[in-house]
Amino acid sequence: MSHPNRERGDRILDAAGELLLRMGYRKVAVDDIARAVGIGKGTVYLHWRNKELLFQALMMRESADLTDEILARIKADPAMILPHRMISASFLATHSRPLVMAMLRGNADMFGSLGDIALRKQQDELRTQFEEAMLRYGLIRSDVPNLTYALNAATLGFYLGDTLSDEFVGIPLQAKADVLAHLIRTAFEPPGEPDPAAVEAVAAELGSALEELVSGYRKGIYEHDPAKGPG
Repeated sequence: MSHPNRERGDRILDAAGELLLRMGYRKVAVDDIARAVGIGKGTVYLHWRNKELLFQALMMRESADLTDEILARIKADPAMILPHRMISASFLATHSRPLVMAMLRGNADMFGSLGDIALRKQQDELRTQFEEAMLRYGLIRSDVPNLTYALNAATLGFYLGDTLSDEFVGIPLQAKADVLAHLIRTAFEPPGEPDPAAVEAVAAELGSALEELVSGYRKGIYEHDPAKGPG
C-alpha cells in the first residue's frame, strides 16, 4: 500500500540529503528543509515527528537503493556473491553515493547522533549471515583467525585510507576496487575455481535475505517513526 503523500515524502528526503551534504546534520533545521521543498514546517512533521527520524528515513532510503543495486547485479550474475566481487562492487556503488560514504566514514559533524541507528544492527546481522553461508558452502577460507574482524579491517581500510592521508588520492577508484578484489580473493577465498552449485545456492540464500532487508527498509522509510517500521 503506497503512502498517499509518498511523492512529497521523497521530495522532503531529496532536499534533506542535499542540505545535509552542504551544511552537516547539526546546522540543518526542519525549517530549511521545508523552505527548500516549498512547504510549511508543519507539513514536514506530518511525515516524520522530528529531524532525527527524518534523517533516519533518508539513510534507510539510501541503504535500500544501494542494496537494490547490488541485488540487480547478483540476479544478472550469481558469481557476484563471491566475497571479492561483492565487496569490490559494494565499494564502487558506495562511492557513487556521497551520503552513504559520509555515513560510513562516521562524519560526526554530518550526522550528529545518527551513527547508531537500527540500520547498523540489521547490517551486522546480514554480515554474520553472509559469512556463515560462505563458510558453510566453502566459498571462504575457514582457517582465517577472527574472520569477521579480518574482513572488516581489510575492507574498511579502503574506505578510510584517503581520510587519513592524501598519499594515494591519485589512484583511480576502479583501480582501488581492483586492488580490494585482489586482496579479498587471495587472502580470504580458497584457491581454485569455486563450485558453481555452491555459488548458485549462496546467491539464492543471500539474495532473498537482501530482498527482505530492502522491503523492511522501504516499509520503514515512510513511517512516522522509521525505527518502529516493520522488520
